[in-house]
Amino acid sequence: MSSNHEVNFGTAGASGKREYLRRRKNREERIRAAHPRVGGLLVKLQDEPQHEKAWATGANGEEQLAACLARRSPQTLVLHDRCVPGSRANIDHLAVAASGVYVIDTKRYKGKIEVRKPKSSDQATLFIAGRRKSKLVDGLAGQVKAVVAALDLIEKDVPVFGCFCFVNPEKQAGGSAMPLIRTLTVGDFDLLYPRRLAKRLNKEGPLSAEARLVIAEALCELFPAA
Repeated sequence: MSSNHEVNFGTAGASGKREYLRRRKNREERIRAAHPRVGGLLVKLQDEPQHEKAWATGANGEEQLAACLARRSPQTLVLHDRCVPGSRANIDHLAVAASGVYVIDTKRYKGKIEVRKPKSSDQATLFIAGRRKSKLVDGLAGQVKAVVAALDLIEKDVPVFGCFCFVNPEKQAGGSAMPLIRTLTVGDFDLLYPRRLAKRLNKEGPLSAEARLVIAEALCELFPAA
């Protein structure tokens, strides 16, 4: 497969930011319609609901990670905010590094991040702030499966990895209580913070710079910018 050296890298957090603005606009319009005289004042005084702020928080986390990877892993080709054809899901980041393709799910949560493994089961479970988050793992598994299937059509034997990257502005390791020395794993996916992810992407591997560009171009077409 030849390269034309054109890659639409996308914009990190773009779809999340659009959804945040859409929800905010709809809420403000409802308030102004219900209270024509004081609607503007109510909009200023009212706090944003959590479901609305969550979209802005997620988009900001994706922007922060994109900036970190651009600075710490400049040789990695990173596609941001990609659509998964035939699905309502989107992939936060697709990174093409020397060691393979990384499907990265960026999260920005408050609270302790831990992996629990009951004595009666071999299956580990992700918990964040004490809440089970199995759906996050299932979602990432679906994204990885879609990328593997797409690459198998054009480039055989390209290593594909899935991982979570947790971005949080507080304290070391993202304020999440994630260990600095060892890496937590749930299913087939590592739980990383930005610096450790960048270090992983910088490792040597079988993909040359030319091969990485070809793969990035193919992924750009297969998973268009959201």
